[in-house]
Amino acid sequence: MKIIQSKEFGEYWKKNIFKSEDKKTEETVKNIIADVRDNGDEAVKKYSSKFDKSSPDKLEVPFSEAKNALVQMHEKEPDLTEAIEFAADNIYRFSLKQKEQFKDFEFEIQPGLFTGQRIIPVQRAAVYVPGGRFPLFSSVLMCMIPALCAGAEEVILCSPPAENGIPNQKILAAAANAANVCGISDNRLRIFTIGGAQAIAALAYGTESVPRCDIICGPGNRFVAAAKRQLYGQVGIDFIAGPSDVLIITDGKNNADFAAVDMIAQAEHDPDARARALVPDLGFAEKLAAAVETRVSELPSGEIARTSLENALVVVYKNREEAVKIANIIAPEHLELQTEDAHELVPLLKNYGSLFIGSLSAEVLGDYSAGVNHTLPTETSARFTGGLSVRHFLKIVTTLRCEDTDGFEKARNAAEIIARTEGLEGHAISAASRRRQ
Repeated sequence: MKIIQSKEFGEYWKKNIFKSEDKKTEETVKNIIADVRDNGDEAVKKYSSKFDKSSPDKLEVPFSEAKNALVQMHEKEPDLTEAIEFAADNIYRFSLKQKEQFKDFEFEIQPGLFTGQRIIPVQRAAVYVPGGRFPLFSSVLMCMIPALCAGAEEVILCSPPAENGIPNQKILAAAANAANVCGISDNRLRIFTIGGAQAIAALAYGTESVPRCDIICGPGNRFVAAAKRQLYGQVGIDFIAGPSDVLIITDGKNNADFAAVDMIAQAEHDPDARARALVPDLGFAEKLAAAVETRVSELPSGEIARTSLENALVVVYKNREEAVKIANIIAPEHLELQTEDAHELVPLLKNYGSLFIGSLSAEVLGDYSAGVNHTLPTETSARFTGGLSVRHFLKIVTTLRCEDTDGFEKARNAAEIIARTEGLEGHAISAASRRRQ
């Protein structure tokens, strides 16, 4: 863990913010995408055989497998089932509230000139959920439920096959739970046992088995991220996910242990995860470092967390204004306010994926159970986008309806003049043809 004074932050940030492009990964993914585009299922199975734990003959998994997985989970792990149901219900209720903010309208902007918007769900949304060391079954809920609440006609879940040829059982159970909480029929959900860049390519282009999707969301490794980056435009995406990160602002009046355990929670994601804190003085910084060292030594996943924490950063700030300025520069994925004046800071903070207000509002609640989404922008992209929400599965399109009135004639005449001035005579003729006789 590195402790620096705020005056050192600018130079530190310049050296550490930008990463060089991973050309080898990009080239590998480019070749996989081209192969899947040209050879469909055959290419998908080839890469599954090469990279995954198994390569099943059939890529689609019957939804009955998800239902069975949920039943088995309920029998073997009732507490986990109850926790997932609680989390799913909160995500569902929050997503419905978000959907309420998007409405159709039409209004008369000038006499006879009616402008409006329509909110149209995407037809087919894809959710990618990695398997890996820790299968992120919570991401199933975070991605599928907003898509279903938005009104997507069909949701496709892709996840790598385990040794038995189908995705992880908890991932399947979470999919069934999402269907239950949203009250939707099975025919709106399909599951495919595909992982990696080949899954993203299959979802973007479509294959003999996999339908072409309109948007792909969900986390993944660097190959998945590279595939989403290269295929954006061919298909919509949520955003490019980099290493997860947290920034904690503390005024030193809370127990340093709160900040320590939240930094460690972030660090255990993977060795590249980034844990950062802004503290008021060097004494608290040293308390925080000691608390982190004590806690990480007790952690089963301590090896991963310790590797990540080697790159952890603690910045000693001079005053509240300086802390806010640094936080807005970092633009963290998760921003925690462990301060007595947390509510006063909220209007000043502009760049974050999700905000956790007060020392009780641990980021882990946002990860799992409180209802807000955990699929969030990383690597400073919170400067221009928020996290995954219902809006990612909605298109806001505009409408125009005209009547032969003075307002229409003024708009028509203005369009004719502007078009002709730009040198687009065809546009001018189109407007002129509707001139009142």
